[in-house]
Amino acid sequence: MQVGDEVEGVEVLLQRHPLLEGAEVVAQVVGVGRGLGAGERARTSRGGDRGHVCILPVAAGAPTARLGRVNGAEQVQQWSVPGRVNLVGEHLDYNGGASLPIAIDKGFTVKVRPRPDETVNVWSAGQKASFPVSVQPGDVQGWAAYVAGTVWAAREAGHRVGGVDLVLDSDLPSGAGLSSSAALTCGVAVSLDSLGDWQQGPTDLAVLARRAENDYVGAPTGLMDQLAVMHGRRGHAVRVDTATEPPSVEVVPIDWESAGLVLAVIATGVNHSHADGGYADRHAESRRAAEALGVEHLAQVGLDALVTLDDETLKARTRHVLTENARVKAFVRASADGSWAQAGTILTASHASLRDDYQVSAAELDVAVDTALEAGALGARMTGGGFGGSAIALVERDKAAAMASAVEAAFEHMSWKKPQVFPVSPADGARRTA
Repeated sequence: MQVGDEVEGVEVLLQRHPLLEGAEVVAQVVGVGRGLGAGERARTSRGGDRGHVCILPVAAGAPTARLGRVNGAEQVQQWSVPGRVNLVGEHLDYNGGASLPIAIDKGFTVKVRPRPDETVNVWSAGQKASFPVSVQPGDVQGWAAYVAGTVWAAREAGHRVGGVDLVLDSDLPSGAGLSSSAALTCGVAVSLDSLGDWQQGPTDLAVLARRAENDYVGAPTGLMDQLAVMHGRRGHAVRVDTATEPPSVEVVPIDWESAGLVLAVIATGVNHSHADGGYADRHAESRRAAEALGVEHLAQVGLDALVTLDDETLKARTRHVLTENARVKAFVRASADGSWAQAGTILTASHASLRDDYQVSAAELDVAVDTALEAGALGARMTGGGFGGSAIALVERDKAAAMASAVEAAFEHMSWKKPQVFPVSPADGARRTA
C-alpha cells in the first residue's frame, strides 16, 4: 500500500507521526468528499482541488491514531474536548436569545507538546499541516484553517504563542452539526492556554475560539457552541443567554435517563457547514429584521412587533426567534418537573418553526424527524445550524432500537445514504486528561 493508493473510493495516506508511540508510520484512510465543520476544500501544494478532506473521524474501518509515549513525554499534554448537541434554542445565539445545549460524550482528543521554534505542526487523519505562529488570515486554507485561526486569534488577543506539535483525533461524525469546528478550535485554545500559562477562563477561551471561526475561517457563528464545549458538565445542560455581553452561562441539571429515556442523534450524512451561504443568509436576515424594528437583537422585541414588519420573510424569521426563545424557558421548566412528554412536544414544535419560519431544515432532516415520531419518539427536531447535519429524538429506551431501524429503512426507501443513529449523554466540557 503506497501513498495515494485508492481503496474503494478513499485515498490512503501515510504520515510519520511524531507523537505516536515509537514514531511509527501510521496509515489512515481519508474519505474524499467529506469535510469538517465548515466544509472547506483542501488543496494540494500545486493548488489542485482534492475534494473535502475529513479532519476526523477517519473513514469507517480506518485505523485510529495511537497517541503514545515519545522522548520528552513529560511535555506532552492530552485534552478531551466534547462536541455538543443543542436541545432547543436554535439560531438564537446571534439574536440575543437563550439556548440549551449539552456537551456530549463524543468529541476530540487533542495531544500537544511545545516546540523549540516558531512552527505549528498539526496531524489529523494522516494529513499534516505546518505554518508559522505568525500566521495571518488567508495563509492557511482547508481543515488546518481552524487551527491557524485559533493561533492567530490568540496572538491578536495579546497571548504569547510558541511553536507546538498537535495531534487531533475524533469520534464526531464530520459535518453532522455537532460542533466539530467549535470542539477543534476550543481544543486548540485550551491546550495553548495551558502551555502558555495564559490563565484564561472558559468563557474567555470560548470567545477566542469564536473569533477564529468568525474572522479567520469566515464562518459567522454565534457563541453558543463554544460555551457549551467549554462549560459542559456531566448530567447537566448549559443554559446560554446572549441577552448580555458576555453571555450569561448557567448549568442546569437534566436527567432523562432515570425516566427510561434516550436522546438519540440521527446524523443524516448531509454535510452541514456554518461557512456555507444558507447560515450566513439567516444571520444577515436577522440583522435586517432587527434594524427594521429598531433593536440590536431580535429577541428584544415581543410578538406584537410582527405586525410592523412588511417583509414576510423577515416576519417569519422574527417569529421563529421569539417563539424559540419562549420554548427554551418552557423546556427548562418541563425537564425540571420531569414532564418529558411535554418536553418532547416542545422539541417537535421547535422543528416545525425551524422548517417553516426559519427555513433551515432539509428533506433528510424532515424525514428523520417524522419517522422518529411515527416510531414512538416523544419529540424530535433538527439540531445545529441546519441545511443538513443531524436531528435528535427523545425516545423511550425500549423503543430506541426500533426507531433507529425505522429511520434507516426510511432513508433506504429514499435511496439516501444510511444515517448514523447513536445515543448521547450530557458530558463534561474541555478538560485535561494526561
